[in-house]
Amino acid sequence: MAYWLMKTEPGDYSWERLNADGETEWDGVRNHQAARNMRSMRKGDRVFFYRSVVQPAILGVMRVSAESFPDPDDERWVRVKVRPELPFAEEVSLRSIKMDPRLEGIALVRQSRLSVMPISEEHWAVLCAMGGIEP
Repeated sequence: MAYWLMKTEPGDYSWERLNADGETEWDGVRNHQAARNMRSMRKGDRVFFYRSVVQPAILGVMRVSAESFPDPDDERWVRVKVRPELPFAEEVSLRSIKMDPRLEGIALVRQSRLSVMPISEEHWAVLCAMGGIEP
């Protein structure tokens, strides 16, 4: 199993809407590196749901429910399906991530514009603990 982080802007798609929908196609990714990351996702992989722009923070955990498939809006790109798994007990803010020396080198800080990124198992465990859940 691999670990990932996917960003969304609150006006585009919220954690609350994902929970209400129960599953969604993650779309709109128009960056080659992010799309490569989506092509690498496998069913069952765990994914952090990250709210960007306004009070950036990790809000919870999703699971990949369907591997990449062509985006019907533009087949040069891909989508994956994800389902909500569980919310964080405490949001983990970007500020707290940047301040924690255990997270030095995390892609979220190094490649701040990348919308879909891998997360190491070590960083996954640290972030889950910060969010008040079991890894």
